[in-house]
Amino acid sequence: MKAIEATGKTLEEAKENAAKQLGADVSKIKWSVVEESKGLFGKSVVRVRGELAEAPAKVAVETKPEPVVAVAEPVAAAEEPAAAAVEPEPTVAAAPKGRGRSAAPKKEAPTAVVQTEEGGEPQSEVVATQEDADKLLAVVKKIIDSAELTVDMKVSELSGRYVSIELDGRDVAHLVGKHGEVINALQYLVNIISSRKVTPGVRATIDGNNYRRRREEQLSRLANRIATEVKNRQEEAVLNALPAFERRIVHKALSTFEGVVTYSEGEEPNRCVVVAPVE
Repeated sequence: MKAIEATGKTLEEAKENAAKQLGADVSKIKWSVVEESKGLFGKSVVRVRGELAEAPAKVAVETKPEPVVAVAEPVAAAEEPAAAAVEPEPTVAAAPKGRGRSAAPKKEAPTAVVQTEEGGEPQSEVVATQEDADKLLAVVKKIIDSAELTVDMKVSELSGRYVSIELDGRDVAHLVGKHGEVINALQYLVNIISSRKVTPGVRATIDGNNYRRRREEQLSRLANRIATEVKNRQEEAVLNALPAFERRIVHKALSTFEGVVTYSEGEEPNRCVVVAPVE
């Protein structure tokens, strides 16, 4: 008995790859599915095991037929990109938690929080160069090419320490994901990989299908609504955990809102923004 395992994007492709290695027709091989999962950016990966009985030395006598092995077809929906055009739902608290005025904010200057929210130097001390932008774009391209996705990319803006990279094309929805989870992970990965290649403190911000712009508008509206409730009720509100660049959006949106102050508390990845009434 000869056996081999092979992978493919679909069940048929995995079978064909195994059959080529066994040198036999697909119909002559006994099949079983070893693994069926999603790979990078939601693409399906199927692993099958093929077993081929070696030809007997003598004329075979009549035997009972081999049982047919039932194989589950891959779920077609796994190949479909997540709908990026729909406005993602907020991932922050919709109302004050009611900690009251007794929980006074820590003596942090809100502007200082905004500047150092990602743990690096203040924005005014770091300026991204075109060379930094080219290196960051090269890292993004390498990751996307390895995933075999059809995406166009370009540097859209250099602003202080930040290099904005825009993604467009057929497979961008795969790179946004539900509530931006994939594009947030991609941005984090790019910044980790490139940290030793670019000027210290320089960061990439990656956007696809204008997700970041829509998300910023959504967070700003939510921050102002929460601030109004905090001011009226005189109770603190604690937003759900947000990544550093989204916490920065909330701080900036409320920096001129009279009657409230914002600060961050907690440890990554559970660090969150607190909106508190001013004494």
